[in-house]
Amino acid sequence: MYSSSFAPGGICSTSKPRGMPLIFVPTPLGNLRDVTLRALDVLRDAALIVAEDTRVARKLLHALELSGREIWSYREQNAAAATPAILERARSEIVAVTSDAGMCGISDPGSELIAAARAARVPVEVLPGPSAALGVALLSGFSLRRFAFEGFPPRAAAARRERFAVALRSGVTTIWYESPRRLRATLADLAQVAPSARVFVVREYTKLHEQQLWGAPQDVLNSLPEPVRGEVALAIAPHAMEPEPPAAEEAGAAIDALLASGRRVGEVAKLLAARGFGERRQLYARAAARKARREASINQK
Repeated sequence: MYSSSFAPGGICSTSKPRGMPLIFVPTPLGNLRDVTLRALDVLRDAALIVAEDTRVARKLLHALELSGREIWSYREQNAAAATPAILERARSEIVAVTSDAGMCGISDPGSELIAAARAARVPVEVLPGPSAALGVALLSGFSLRRFAFEGFPPRAAAARRERFAVALRSGVTTIWYESPRRLRATLADLAQVAPSARVFVVREYTKLHEQQLWGAPQDVLNSLPEPVRGEVALAIAPHAMEPEPPAAEEAGAAIDALLASGRRVGEVAKLLAARGFGERRQLYARAAARKARREASINQK
């Protein structure tokens, strides 16, 4: 039988929430042997199981020989309506909350339910267990002194590229989930933003046909099967982004100032390229054109 840490003496608090715990139970990502003994205890003893998708939950429970349990649906679309009844049951009975796979609340419904339980003084437990985000982070071999879970990239290409640019400038390893239908477009956008970035992709993590791919975005893209199937997670290593060139107006003003100080066109191009204003050849052409216009204006006077 499951023994809750909220039993008498189980926590050090002068104002302990009352009732049975609302227990968040991670479920296997693919391999059923990844289920923990504590998870089995909770799923066996819970009076109610709350699931993201009741059909997925019934299949899992059947595979674990725990069929015939009462299951309620809890997802983004019905969360507001379902929450009060779930918390009411948790005041007197053990209620287990599961996601379709992995840790509840990580890109799945759940964190709002915990917040509501805290506000209602219903005790909450979260069992340790499978997490694709942590799995891909460790498998990547990238630095994890600091890392960020970014969830799913935006669906629109422009927004996706901007999000990658911001993440890369953060200087930490970033972890992402992605739909197999969008993975090719996502890697293509990453290649456009940072072609030399290091990326690690895991497809079907812990499952029979698991695939791990490392390399530059385009290399990984070229190695993908056709079609791409299964759950996908990826890690992007810290990457030094090229600084964005200054605005055209700022570069023009800098060129004019140096020309006015008597610098030659070649010197102007060399100095401004070193300051990050752009490529030396392009700066030379701009400086030469601006010098010609400046001299023509003086001659007209």
